[in-house]
Amino acid sequence: MSHPRRPDLLPLRAGVSPSCVVLPAQGLPGSSVLDFLAQRLSVVSREEWRERMLAGDVVDAQGAPVLPDRPFQGGLRLYYYRHLDQEPALPFTETVVYQDDHLLVADKPHFMPVTPSGRYLHHTLLVRLKHRLGLPELSPVHRIDRDTAGLVLFSVQQRTRGAYQALFRDRQITKHYDAIAPWRADVAFPREHYSRLEESPQFFRMHEVPGQPNSHTRMELQEVAVSREWARYRLTPVTGKRHQLRVHMASLGLPLRNDAFYPEVNDPPEGDYSRPLQLLARELAFEDPLTGEHRVFESALRLSLS
Repeated sequence: MSHPRRPDLLPLRAGVSPSCVVLPAQGLPGSSVLDFLAQRLSVVSREEWRERMLAGDVVDAQGAPVLPDRPFQGGLRLYYYRHLDQEPALPFTETVVYQDDHLLVADKPHFMPVTPSGRYLHHTLLVRLKHRLGLPELSPVHRIDRDTAGLVLFSVQQRTRGAYQALFRDRQITKHYDAIAPWRADVAFPREHYSRLEESPQFFRMHEVPGQPNSHTRMELQEVAVSREWARYRLTPVTGKRHQLRVHMASLGLPLRNDAFYPEVNDPPEGDYSRPLQLLARELAFEDPLTGEHRVFESALRLSLS
């Protein structure tokens, strides 16, 4: 008896893994798979779905093409390959810092998303690495913002992925960031910053609110510029809330240089890469759960204080 292929074993196309949708148990009498896709995933037009199906971009669990006239079949798993007609090209290149059979560490440039979302698919760190290295099971164990540069840890194979994910879940990994922000003589360092972070009513932003703290960052002053306008800080997040470092520094009156979201939204125009956020995931350190070896990885990227 044959078994459906796992979706992660379906072939990559230019580094892109297929997305999955499952047909419900019942459909309209006489309806087709095309009818379902056009209704369920209507962000893609019916005619475009037809073209994708004829091009072999929609397959079943065995990898066989699903054609537009295939009758509706309850419970059928469909796998389809995403397309983006006008994806912005990014003039930056990622670097592989370390790779073995279970683990990959990459240095991500500013402006590159870690995983596909919105306008980005092929120019994301995950898809570029999958395509370049031919690693179909590659998956990020954690993520950093598109605006942030530096180290990202990936699991190479699904079988051992949970061991590395547990490092982050159980806070058994140390992450150090470099940041460039204003210098103020009245803000003392080193310091421990605790606060409660929640989503702001303003799209995609976080803010501090009264209540039991759910975020914690250790902060150190490393170097002050000759002009005494800017300084380099070492930030160590103990928790991992979205935008935690950016919000914590901004709350001290020390917003990171070129921050487009804090303290105010000031998004650069599309294609403007002249103001990278001055935040770098500089170092990762942990005990390897498979080998027991103490691992320390450092980014080759640097932030300029001048």
